[in-house]
Amino acid sequence: MSSPSTGLRHWRQRFSALFQDHEIFVRTHGHVRFLRVSAKWQKRVALIAAAVLLAWAGATLAVLVNQLLTSGERAAVARQQAATAASQARIDRYRDRVAETAADLEERQALLEGIAESHFGIDPATVTVEGAAAPKPEPLTTSAADPKLPPEAQALARLEARQERFASRLLAAVNTRAANAEMAVAKLGLDPKALVAGAAAGRGGPFLPYKGKMGKAKALGPSFAALEGALFRMEVLERTLVAVPSGKPADVLMMSSGFGYRSDPFTGGAAMHSGLDFRGPIGTPILSAAPGRVSFVGTKAGYGNVIEVDHGQGIMTRYAHLSGYTTKVGAQVAAGEQIGKMGSTGRSTGSHLHFEVRLNGVAVNPRRFLEAKADVLEVKADARERVGSVAGASR
Repeated sequence: MSSPSTGLRHWRQRFSALFQDHEIFVRTHGHVRFLRVSAKWQKRVALIAAAVLLAWAGATLAVLVNQLLTSGERAAVARQQAATAASQARIDRYRDRVAETAADLEERQALLEGIAESHFGIDPATVTVEGAAAPKPEPLTTSAADPKLPPEAQALARLEARQERFASRLLAAVNTRAANAEMAVAKLGLDPKALVAGAAAGRGGPFLPYKGKMGKAKALGPSFAALEGALFRMEVLERTLVAVPSGKPADVLMMSSGFGYRSDPFTGGAAMHSGLDFRGPIGTPILSAAPGRVSFVGTKAGYGNVIEVDHGQGIMTRYAHLSGYTTKVGAQVAAGEQIGKMGSTGRSTGSHLHFEVRLNGVAVNPRRFLEAKADVLEVKADARERVGSVAGASR
């Protein structure tokens, strides 16, 4: 076996054999010169070239190693940037959802406040959704917020649920009032369905699609959706009750002629009497049978001196054969307020009041209004209190 020194000497010899002394003859203009390239110099050049090559290879290897080492870091940074972008997108979606929910809640609250003011005469500043006590945590059942959202969004959703419950209770109360009013109106001989349908027929306007504050039409919930119809029905029926003339038009006991067909006092022939006649002394105060606005003061053929009061809801009362007036056109009068004096003007055989009630221009029997039962009058009084509070709040 050869020793390591022998092997090393062998490689040195082979390396030295690569470099030999060389002489180069260079002839220039007849002159000959010799250039000698020694083996030692060749070795030095080769070593320098090898060193440069090794340095370049080392630098290249270092760059490659650095790239290999930093590629993982770059991938981690890219993953972090992607995660940050995804988190920002989730935050943006969360903010949009919260803003959208808050806008919906503001619209719901405005609706509740509008109902309180327009239908019940309550100052919107005093309206609370469900008392001042903070609600206990509860499962979310609304579509406006996701249970996975942060606590502030869940708080908005709980407020939405409270508003929905409040609207549900309000709907139940409105339906109860509307049912009571419907019963009372029916007992007075009026058709509740016809009254509501007639009032609904007088609506219209350009179609403007509703858009919420976020530019999207949002569902208000079943109770909110049903409130409009229930409130409209209650309003029509209760205002009709308030407009019904149930007060005596004169403080007299004698009714000299009823409503319907009778024998004409002048000709004796069959005639239609469109009101009630109350006999009394000339100058007896004539009273408005219900609150309303005086729409006519003057004379009419056959009636003599006449006052007409518009009570709204298509109901009008007429007071005829008067000897004088104590009101004027446009005046707002209360039930029981004096508006004229009894007389015998026009087609009349003596001092009396001819009292008419007209519904949408058609004469109806006033007796059923003046002789209303206590339960009907109780519902009417409750309706008058509510309507009066609304009228007072709107002033």
